[in-house]
Amino acid sequence: MIPRTSALSSLLGPLRVPSLLSKISEYYWYTSQAASSLQVTIPCASSLSGEDEYADVDWDNVGFGLTRADYMFVMKCFKDESFQKGQICPYGNIELSPSAGVLNYGQGLFEGTKAHRTEDGRILLFRPEQNAMRMKRGAERMCMPSPSIDQFVNAVKETTLANKPWVPPPGKGSLYIRPLLIGSGPILGLGPAPEYTFLIYACPVGNYFKEGTAPLNLYIEEEVVRASPGGAGGVKSITNYAPVLKAITKAKSKGFSDVLYLDAVNKKYIEEVSSCNIFVIKGNLISTPAANGTVLDGITQKSIIEIARDHDYQVEERRIPVDELIDADEAFCTGTAVGVAPVGSITYQNKRIEFKREGRLVCQELYSTLVGIQTGRIEDKKGRYAESID
Repeated sequence: MIPRTSALSSLLGPLRVPSLLSKISEYYWYTSQAASSLQVTIPCASSLSGEDEYADVDWDNVGFGLTRADYMFVMKCFKDESFQKGQICPYGNIELSPSAGVLNYGQGLFEGTKAHRTEDGRILLFRPEQNAMRMKRGAERMCMPSPSIDQFVNAVKETTLANKPWVPPPGKGSLYIRPLLIGSGPILGLGPAPEYTFLIYACPVGNYFKEGTAPLNLYIEEEVVRASPGGAGGVKSITNYAPVLKAITKAKSKGFSDVLYLDAVNKKYIEEVSSCNIFVIKGNLISTPAANGTVLDGITQKSIIEIARDHDYQVEERRIPVDELIDADEAFCTGTAVGVAPVGSITYQNKRIEFKREGRLVCQELYSTLVGIQTGRIEDKKGRYAESID
């Protein structure tokens, strides 16, 4: 058996900081499996060395793909119990039974939030407590225990700090943080899983759409619906996303950016784009579909509503007939992944509706304010959006 001191010293060669952290973390992770009571704190890169502040990434060409960061957070609990202490461990595959509830019955939720690096080197999180509250609502709908608000937020902070080298430089993107809550325990008959896993991983990202910041061209789908009354469309269930892949694939094959869905009952009211909310602007009035059980209550959507009202716009959350699009001045999408994305056109029943793309754009005004707050360039005077963790 190799002594621990010898094994550890063999890892401390001329390694880059992210690699060094990974090796140290793996060492303690695997030894802790043999002694599960061992608790290890993973140091962040800045505490080890001032060199190699960033991971080895081409920051000028970061898209929205999986460039995995080094660490993830994992916490487990049994049915009818509460989550206790989780831990940071190296990013890697997880082991699941073939009969896990999430694999057989789709018992799972996910969230998405981001961390930005400011010009003065701070790391800002954007409203993670809102994600925590939304996950709790979703967990209740899906018969799952969920982390407390504090547990969720602290786990996001730990994951972000452990992956600090992967937070892009100012203006180069953000660290996308993906919390998951899944029924990981085995079950054969339909019912809540006996065990649950809460985990968080992260990756640096740039623009979600291939168009970058160029206006999107949406297609209104009339056959496939995203959600139905009484279903799970109002929570961030993993079961809401795969069913729209066919519609997205068809739309993209025709040259569109994404799909805008109508309500399931009347097929006359706009609801959501595949993974984001939508806004329509006419004069000083900004309208967005209300979160009524079939529309997800977006955190970016909520933030844009608050910012728009602060800018003296009239904002309505309501049912929006598809026919109103013809007279709209602007349209845009919001979401954690997409940010604020302008819509250049929407095609409905083979008719292309064009929106304003030049001049003074309300969408751009709101986008600039949101991103300014997220990146620390604009003071968050009300203290409701950005939180520094560094």
